Amino acid sequence: MFFLQVRMWLLISILFSIVYAMVVMVGSAMGIGSFNFYLIFAFVLMFIQYMLGPKIVEWSMKVRYIKREEDPFLYAMVEEQARRAKIPMPKVCISAMPLPNAFAFGRGVRDGRVCVTEAIKQLLDEYELKAVIGHEISHLKNRDVLTITLLSVIPMIMYRLAWHFLFFGGGRRRQGGGNTALIGLAALLFYFVTNLLVLYASRIREYFADRGSIELGNRPEALATALYKLVYGSARVNKEVLKEAEGLKAFFVNDPSRAANEIRDLSQLDLDRSGTIDPYELDVLRNKKIHLSFGDKMMEAMSTHPNMLKRIKHLSEIKN
Repeated sequence: MFFLQVRMWLLISILFSIVYAMVVMVGSAMGIGSFNFYLIFAFVLMFIQYMLGPKIVEWSMKVRYIKREEDPFLYAMVEEQARRAKIPMPKVCISAMPLPNAFAFGRGVRDGRVCVTEAIKQLLDEYELKAVIGHEISHLKNRDVLTITLLSVIPMIMYRLAWHFLFFGGGRRRQGGGNTALIGLAALLFYFVTNLLVLYASRIREYFADRGSIELGNRPEALATALYKLVYGSARVNKEVLKEAEGLKAFFVNDPSRAANEIRDLSQLDLDRSGTIDPYELDVLRNKKIHLSFGDKMMEAMSTHPNMLKRIKHLSEIKN
């Protein structure tokens, strides 16, 4: 846990150092007022995203909020995990999307919402579903939804700066020679770098939430089995459904668009072909070295979620 925290803080420091470097470069090349315009514009977009984000998720995922009497079993499960996490009771909702998954969203821990799809309720047993809900509750407890929202504005700023200097330099480019073009190219490079770093931060937060679920009393093998089943469940979903949820996959427990590729790696985990990952199988994985191909590493680098085999191995190393 300590090393994950160090990595996250180091990552945040690097991201904001890049922003500072760009501020210095821009400030020496142009009037600060123009830069302020793009900075303010980016933060306005972030604020709009922050305010309207929950409504966009509700609309996109066909979310329906429920009361205790509508699904006392699910409601009690969320309530118990929230109590263990010592956070306010989030709103409970169900998505009609035919995709087995769950997600947490909202503007903060006091505005938290935990949503499960109808499909995941049919796929997982009680302990597996509780472990998934513990994962989502941990996202709310860690406030990482807000963290990722704040970090994601940095690539946006870089993109706006690159666009401005490369395509709208106008008279400044003629007067200042290649300086503005160089700043534009630097901003474009920083855009790609910061985007990769934000994706890395997103993957780290998944490890945090997995560990958080175990700290809330859920068994590692229950969450490992849930992840295993979600991969297989997602691989069977119609491609049109996957496209419909593409823009929101960062919220999900796993990345459904990668499920078809992950099946090959995960097939080696279920030694007795029972469809679950038991404590013995986790022990075997704990003592086993895993090797990812170059293609798998590249795919992970461009994803919001860790490689699933690495993720379940990380679970096997958690002491509950």
